[in-house]
Amino acid sequence: MTSDRSPPARGTFAVVLNWNRPDATLRCIEALRRSRPAPPAVIVVDNGSVDDSCRRVREACPEVELIETGANLGYAGGNNRGIERALERGAERIVLLNNDVEVGPDCLARLEAGLDEGADVGAVGPVVEWPSDGGKARIWAAGGKLEHRENITRLRGFGQVRNGQFSRDEDVDYLPGCVLMVRRAAFERVGLLDDTYFCYMEDVDFGRRLAAAGYRNRLVAGAHAVHEASTSTGGGYTPARKYMNAVNSVRFLRRHGSPRAWLGFVVFDVLGLPAALVLATLRGRPGAAWAKARGIVDGLRGIRVTPERVERYLRHDA
Repeated sequence: MTSDRSPPARGTFAVVLNWNRPDATLRCIEALRRSRPAPPAVIVVDNGSVDDSCRRVREACPEVELIETGANLGYAGGNNRGIERALERGAERIVLLNNDVEVGPDCLARLEAGLDEGADVGAVGPVVEWPSDGGKARIWAAGGKLEHRENITRLRGFGQVRNGQFSRDEDVDYLPGCVLMVRRAAFERVGLLDDTYFCYMEDVDFGRRLAAAGYRNRLVAGAHAVHEASTSTGGGYTPARKYMNAVNSVRFLRRHGSPRAWLGFVVFDVLGLPAALVLATLRGRPGAAWAKARGIVDGLRGIRVTPERVERYLRHDA
């Protein structure tokens, strides 16, 4: 179900994906309301929630357009519904937001300025931090980097205490999809997110496709957002996350992998599995390591991540 609204002024549209977490979604929307300038339109895509998410968003945010997918389409599929609607309504730029992200008051304005650096800047993202624990801010990601070693990608600055690093705008390999602003022309040229990934690695794939089309992925150092990371899929070293990431890492390599990238994957991810299994068992968490092993095998067999497979591993997490 999609709300019937007249198209507002052109500008930056925000797309927020919700799946059974209305409290987080409402906090995300409130942060967008505090933005200066605020986006002319916010589109919330409800990805088949089974709680009271839709009712609460409608009651608390009547200005928001709500799209109900009726099923869990995954991160990529759900966001694509919002992107399609934003493009239909004339958006010049679209910022994708996980509902567990809160942007700073000037974050969107700084990202817009970053896109305006040149027509070859296809996407921009901020420095993303963990929620404050009362001490110094810790970085979650300052863009992403492709690696020829374990997991094939790395979040730049992950876990570092913020102390002046990443203070300049710079090009990166890809931008994490938790908060990602893309110009309209880039979507029109390279297409939307690839929904065959379902969840994880679709942002890496998108960044690679942008680069192949001649666009830059740009970190805007002065823009900041806070991310309560991976709450929908359990986060961290869990079976659901490790399974999805393993399946989709193989899918990514099938499409974009060089011989060197495949070699690194075999050495660090495949041959390193026995050691990972032993270490995880000693820590009392063998399930995630076994899930990664099954994910690698499924990826090599061409099996895709599905809602049913995700649910199976989420039940295991619980």
